[in-house]
Amino acid sequence: MKKLLFSFSLLVLISCEDGNDKKTIDSEDVSNSATADGKSSKDLPEIKFEEELFDFGKITQGEKVTHAFSFKNTGSKSLIITGASGSCGCTVPEWPKEPINPGQSAKINVVFSSEGKSGIQEKTITVVTNCEPATRIIRIKTEIIVAEVAK
Repeated sequence: MKKLLFSFSLLVLISCEDGNDKKTIDSEDVSNSATADGKSSKDLPEIKFEEELFDFGKITQGEKVTHAFSFKNTGSKSLIITGASGSCGCTVPEWPKEPINPGQSAKINVVFSSEGKSGIQEKTITVVTNCEPATRIIRIKTEIIVAEVAK
C-alpha cells in the first residue's frame, strides 16, 4: 500500500510540471532611466515652466478667464504631452499635441469658469509627459467676487 501511495504521489508531481520554458529576466528586459543616486542615465526631455502658479486676482462671479502657461523643453529628446486635466470641470487645459523638440517653447492654455463659485479658489492642472517625473502640476488661483443684487 505504501509503495502504491508513493508511486501515485510521484506521478502527480511529475504531471504537475507545465513544460513551459521559463525565461530569465536580463538587463535588456528592464528599462530604468534613473540610477541609484537618482540621476538620469538616459537622454530625456525636460519640461521647464516659466511659472507654475498664476493668480488671476479678483474676478466677478460668472466670468471666464484664461492664462497661457509657457514652457520650454530643456532636455535632449522630443517632449510629448500625452494629457492634461483640470482638478474640476471648471478648469479646462488645452495643450500642444505635436512633439516639442529640444530647445523649443510652447504653451498650455487654461480656461477657468467662475460660474457658481465664490471666494478664494485654487485649481490644479496635471500635465502628463514623457519626462521624469511623468506628471507635473501647474496651478491657478483667484478670488471670486459675487455681485450684489440691487433691491
